[in-house]
Amino acid sequence: MKLMDMDTGGGEFLLSFHHPNENTAATEGYPPNVELCKQILLPLGIDFREADRSDRLPFPDASFDAITNRHGDYDVAELRRTLKPNGLFLTQQVGAENDSELVQLLLPHITDPPYPDQYLDTREAELREYGFDVLESGEAHRPIRFFDVGALVWFARIIEWEFPGFSVEGCLDRLYEAQEIIEKNGAIEGSIHRFYVVARKK
Repeated sequence: MKLMDMDTGGGEFLLSFHHPNENTAATEGYPPNVELCKQILLPLGIDFREADRSDRLPFPDASFDAITNRHGDYDVAELRRTLKPNGLFLTQQVGAENDSELVQLLLPHITDPPYPDQYLDTREAELREYGFDVLESGEAHRPIRFFDVGALVWFARIIEWEFPGFSVEGCLDRLYEAQEIIEKNGAIEGSIHRFYVVARKK
């Protein structure tokens, strides 16, 4: 089988598959990860190509038996174009409600999720519209806990698309409130939102 991993990051997840390198391809668009993939994946014989998640995939029609995608955006038309007949698409996605309680704690003026279409039923409907059969899917909300305000600050700073405009100075009163919650309850709790889909091209 010919396998391609979209938005492969540094290739760590892809390499855990142990798929034959000569039958493996990958894309990545974030410049530091692109350089990492060139250093790690290309010498192994993996067909790595630079591509932003919004680009046309740099592969011919009907190239792959399976495409995997972990937390990356995707264009369903491009999936259909590059998959062979009966090809599989397997994805795990971050849902629209991810970390929403934490965002509300630190940035209460933000009421709309950054990716409002990131719901399982919406993405399933999109795949079906483009001629895919959904073979399996699932959705989960799981707890995420912070026992230290410093860890929460670090988290909010690195996930800037979920916490737009966050800064320690601008959110100092909210951080004091977060500290009070930790002192009272032992932790600040939010929830992560994930879903997955396995679909086959008809």
